[in-house]
Amino acid sequence: MKKLVRPLHDRMFAGVLSGIAQYVQMDAAVVRLIFIALLLLTGVMPFALLYVLAVFVIPNEGMES
Repeated sequence: MKKLVRPLHDRMFAGVLSGIAQYVQMDAAVVRLIFIALLLLTGVMPFALLYVLAVFVIPNEGMES
């Protein structure tokens, strides 16, 4: 079964977007560019808040239960 985790490799900040990219089987750079575009188009706050929440909700690779 596929799990959403924050990988210990291929991180830029906390690994959230890299984990999402692995989960949906896309290149991490594409996911990061989409995130930045959405961040700018929505006035920063909604997606910035979601990112911070994801850091605390999505477990690190190897730490999931």
